[in-house]
Amino acid sequence: MPFITTVITGATSGIGRETALALAKKGHAVYMLVRNIEKGEEVKEEIISVSKNKSVYVIHCDLADLQSIRNAADILRSSLLGINVLINNGGGIFAKREESVNGHEMTFAVNHLGHFMLVQCLLPLLERGQARIINVSSEAHRYTDVKINDLDWRTRPYSAWKAYGNAKLFNIYFTRSLATKYGTKGISAFAVHPGLVNTSFGSEIGGLGKLLLWLTRPFMITAETSALALVYLATAQRIDSKSGQYFKGRHPVNPSAKAVDEKCRQKLWDLSLDMIKSFNV
Repeated sequence: MPFITTVITGATSGIGRETALALAKKGHAVYMLVRNIEKGEEVKEEIISVSKNKSVYVIHCDLADLQSIRNAADILRSSLLGINVLINNGGGIFAKREESVNGHEMTFAVNHLGHFMLVQCLLPLLERGQARIINVSSEAHRYTDVKINDLDWRTRPYSAWKAYGNAKLFNIYFTRSLATKYGTKGISAFAVHPGLVNTSFGSEIGGLGKLLLWLTRPFMITAETSALALVYLATAQRIDSKSGQYFKGRHPVNPSAKAVDEKCRQKLWDLSLDMIKSFNV
């Protein structure tokens, strides 16, 4: 029976799949939270076949639907005594402004709010497991247009890349808040930019964004290589003193000046709590 229990979102492709596979090879019990159950089951069987680890599980979880997240958390709470590693990897970028089932701008919903909800629902398990929480951020956090009172882009023209940059900045805020609020309870948190990855991510974006992706494609790394950063943070010893920090690959670096704005960070936390309060978390 594997000793370490890991939960990961966005595990059916790209970095998430490679991370789940690598951790399964290391003997972790891996719980994959996925939107597409059929695809999740396919990936699960592939991981079991390659890793020879049968402790791989699939749970439905749509990060754009707060009730779906609550349902997934309920399943985990009824199945597990604790969680040792939570990897918040799922996310996306959207060419046009869309809204989640809960009425939030989709980039904000799937990259930040869904994971915020998940952590709040799983806190008892995370505390019991003395968990590491790994939030997949991006260097895109340096290119933002944050209006903290307009998180859903209702009062200004929508920009796909700025919305994405904002969400990746919020991943860093979230990480710092988790380290500050729950560090004394044994929880550590890390934000990480795993590298510029050669996947299908962002392929639906047109215009200048698509051109930039095409130009940078020769410099991108594979999902397998990129996953090494997540695997490192999930398994390395003696890194808890770096909780709350932002990593590029395996190394902590200084994030943008906006990323250390304490007032904005606390405001995001308060607004996020208010957005999920109707689910009695």
